[in-house]
Amino acid sequence: MSEHINAVITGTGSYIPEKKVSNFDFEKTLDTSDEWIVSRTGIRNRHYAAKGETTADMAYQAASRAIEDSGCDPAEIDMIVVGTITPDYSLPSTATLIQARLGAVNSAAFDIAAACAGFIHALNIGRAMMIADEYERILVVGAEKLTHLLDFSDRSTCVLFGDGAGAAVIEKKYEASHRGVLGSYLNSDGTKKELLWVPVGGVAEPFTSDNVNASGRYIHMQGNEIFKLAVRAMCDAARVALRKSNLTVNQIDWLIPHQANIRIIDGVARRLKIERDKVYYNIEKVGNTSAASVPLALDDARRKGLIKDSDVVLMVAFGGGLTWGAALVKW
Repeated sequence: MSEHINAVITGTGSYIPEKKVSNFDFEKTLDTSDEWIVSRTGIRNRHYAAKGETTADMAYQAASRAIEDSGCDPAEIDMIVVGTITPDYSLPSTATLIQARLGAVNSAAFDIAAACAGFIHALNIGRAMMIADEYERILVVGAEKLTHLLDFSDRSTCVLFGDGAGAAVIEKKYEASHRGVLGSYLNSDGTKKELLWVPVGGVAEPFTSDNVNASGRYIHMQGNEIFKLAVRAMCDAARVALRKSNLTVNQIDWLIPHQANIRIIDGVARRLKIERDKVYYNIEKVGNTSAASVPLALDDARRKGLIKDSDVVLMVAFGGGLTWGAALVKW
């Protein structure tokens, strides 16, 4: 068997803020209940960033842990790719802020905006750069401060989301074994942007004194439509990634899906015919953290010792844009 380039995940890290918000906290201000939220979403708690704590702050914590886990030095990182829709600034990128704090002086750094599929996109970009033989070690991050985009009078959205960050270090390996990212698939549909979007705050509709506090500055979502599209799109992406990798569903050891809604997660597993005990859930304790969702779950599963050597892990995500994707990784 000849050697080839593998993009291997050598370290993961995550961070969730200290402040925990339970469903009971929402009962005090909204016409809702713990039972209603759990039965429809699977969420019991989520975490909110502290006052003044930014996306870059959380991303830095997750990135530092991933780098430590990988055993490399920040100066050895060649590129940083951050998936986020809640950057600290319009300019500069959140990735450059992380680079400066890490001391990753030899890295390129940039953000991508692919919403909940941001980490899958970042991972795919990193892998492609390695296969092109350009970079040796890449840090990929998903981080969000979604509380910045929540209307806390809208019970259909505000109970769903939390803040957090997750990260992974991928390294180029020349070896005959088929470890690393085996295959991936990305797709999007911009014709359906109004199903999940933030209408106000960009250059199309900038903030003004009249709209700065209007509902348009917050996340708007048509939940029923998103549910149907998310299940179908994530299943389709998973099948394409499996086909590219010459694998079958039966060879998957773990499904790590975007933690958006337990009904969506169960719907994906059911359609793909993956047993529930092979699906990793952490939605109950962190809610939907958008681009941070998949890497948070991945790091959580790894640190619990659930992912073993040679395990095949399928990661899938779907988010606003609309964007979606899948990646297969062998440990």
